[in-house]
Amino acid sequence: MQVSVPSISSWETGTPPKIPPQHWLEKYAIFFATKRSVANGVARVLSLDELTAMEREEHSKLRAELLRLRNKALQWQSSEKVAESRVPTDQETSFRNPWHFPEGEPITIICSQVPEEDRAKIPYASPASADYISLYKYSDLDSLFELHGHLRAANPSSEVTLRATEDLHSNDLTTHIALLGGVDYNEITASMVRRIRLPVQQVPDWDGENGPYFEVDEHGESSRYHPDTLGSGDGLRLIEDVGFFYRGVNPYNTERTLTICNGMYARGVYGAVRALTDLRFRARNAAFLRRRFGAAATYSILMRVRIEGRVAVTPDWTSDEDRLHEWPEAPVDDG
Repeated sequence: MQVSVPSISSWETGTPPKIPPQHWLEKYAIFFATKRSVANGVARVLSLDELTAMEREEHSKLRAELLRLRNKALQWQSSEKVAESRVPTDQETSFRNPWHFPEGEPITIICSQVPEEDRAKIPYASPASADYISLYKYSDLDSLFELHGHLRAANPSSEVTLRATEDLHSNDLTTHIALLGGVDYNEITASMVRRIRLPVQQVPDWDGENGPYFEVDEHGESSRYHPDTLGSGDGLRLIEDVGFFYRGVNPYNTERTLTICNGMYARGVYGAVRALTDLRFRARNAAFLRRRFGAAATYSILMRVRIEGRVAVTPDWTSDEDRLHEWPEAPVDDG
């Protein structure tokens, strides 16, 4: 079997590197296991059956080493592809995606939890069930599924832990924290919001005349942002939700971050997550954050999350229509 010069050259180049197929490494191991491969000045590859016992032992060692190096190269190549697909860091470009963290630093997703009385109505949500599914205790599954996968891909060397409030450990609170869900279903979100004292508050006024809302208090004035709905009760239809994204310093560990993705309804949470995970918008929205907030360690965006049928449309933060409120305020242009 012949190998072309361009094929061999491609395996040796570093721009980009090519990895030889495994069957060729098998032949390399046989070739270098015996001097008979170049006997009489003619290079040839013997069959495995032609090797002596000593040559077979040498072949086995060479084969193992070549395959080990090949597997290592494949792992490196895979990690490079992940690195290429993620949004670059601050040191690499003029902006970064907040969902990318320093290498190896642990991340904990703390998700809102379905109330026990509602969980009791869900098949397989009870540990007593033979078909028990523990994920049924989480109330923002769309957001959780989206964010967990993205965090794992963007941070391949970091441990990404999923927690509900009922199984939270003290060590979880000193990692990078991502909170999913509102103050009514996620008590950690409620606690953190009280602790960091934002000008934006979620008010779960479900029995009020206009329903729940986000309230912004600035300069002695208050503004309310309600979801847009039609109908009521079981016939309630969501036209537009209000989503909230916050990034700041973890109050329990100042060397780690706290991120909150919230909404009045589940699709508001999902929109806040998708703003920085959606392939079509994440780089654009991350670039907006960098332009708008610079190197600020703490900032937030209140946003529209439009609903088309059953679909939550990813917010475009570069559009004035999609942004309801930003904090801190943009600096005044004196020019």
